[in-house]
Amino acid sequence: MEFIKGVIEQGGVLIWPLVALLVWGIIIMLIKSAQLRRARTINPEVIEKIEQLLLNKKIPEATAYCKQNSVPMTRILLAGIINYEKTEAELKEILEQAGRQEVPLIRSHLAALGTIASVAPLLGLLGTVVGMIDVFSTLSQQSEVNPSMLAGGISTALVTTAFGMVIAMPTLASYNYFISKVQTLIIEMEKISLHMVAVLKRV
Repeated sequence: MEFIKGVIEQGGVLIWPLVALLVWGIIIMLIKSAQLRRARTINPEVIEKIEQLLLNKKIPEATAYCKQNSVPMTRILLAGIINYEKTEAELKEILEQAGRQEVPLIRSHLAALGTIASVAPLLGLLGTVVGMIDVFSTLSQQSEVNPSMLAGGISTALVTTAFGMVIAMPTLASYNYFISKVQTLIIEMEKISLHMVAVLKRV
């Protein structure tokens, strides 16, 4: 805690926007870690139960079960179950439209996370430039240049760059991980949707 307090004190005014970006990034990472769990988007056990209900021609029960276990995948399937009497082509189109409505929710906040990863090092560099300008402005007013003063001033100026990079690296890694996770989930959801079209046409 003393180290963090020292960094904040040395970083100047621009350290506070960096702290805000850090907190914002951590909140987004926690939200997406929970939201993108397979059980929260697809829930294979629920999908299997829905399939069994459909194969047993229990349409009302399958509809109710989807509503009781509302996750992105079940909401997509619900649109198909409600329209199970439609043609195969129409069912595919209905499921695709339902999927397009769910994808933005799955991808939510990822753009913000990518922005944090991009902005944090730039903001840190800006803090360093401002700090260096201040250091050299102060030195220009001194009749004698003290090397320790110069070293201390440069060290303080570099704090924001270091802090910005510390924020950017885990944020960028998390962003890439979540993007990959989202793509994997979307592909799996598309496969389940196509499979359920075949199941619905057997009802």
